[in-house]
Amino acid sequence: MRLIISAIGKLKSGPEQELVSRYEKRLKGAGKTVGVSKLELVENSESRAASEQQRKSAEAQSLLDRIPSGSVIYAFDERGKSPTSAEFAQNLSRSLESGAPAIAFLIGGPDGLDPSIRKQADHVVSFGALTMPHQIARALVLEQIYRATTILSNHPYHRI
Repeated sequence: MRLIISAIGKLKSGPEQELVSRYEKRLKGAGKTVGVSKLELVENSESRAASEQQRKSAEAQSLLDRIPSGSVIYAFDERGKSPTSAEFAQNLSRSLESGAPAIAFLIGGPDGLDPSIRKQADHVVSFGALTMPHQIARALVLEQIYRATTILSNHPYHRI
């Protein structure tokens, strides 16, 4: 199964990029054991539209344009549910077995995600009510996907 992490904003070099690269490398290895065939990190430019709603709408279109139709969508948004890592792993397992062309993990920009993304998403996931930079959110998403693959393959990385 193809995994796509599509985010608004560019990741500059520095500690966040190093962390993202570390989990990207780990996931490429560990993901194979649970059926992940490809991992893609997609960066989308922030909209320069005048209003917040116009920016969110343009960014939503950018995010959705980069994923195949019929993908399982995970939207990361503070209004979502906060699953445990084990619950996230079980959801990912079901998504991997769904027969969809891809699983897409969408991360919004500074204004957040457009409501249309949340409506289309199969899963709306929250890391809590805190607002965080997209660079950190991207690292957290990759780490949780990696953690989920280790849970699913009984690797000792995840300890309770």
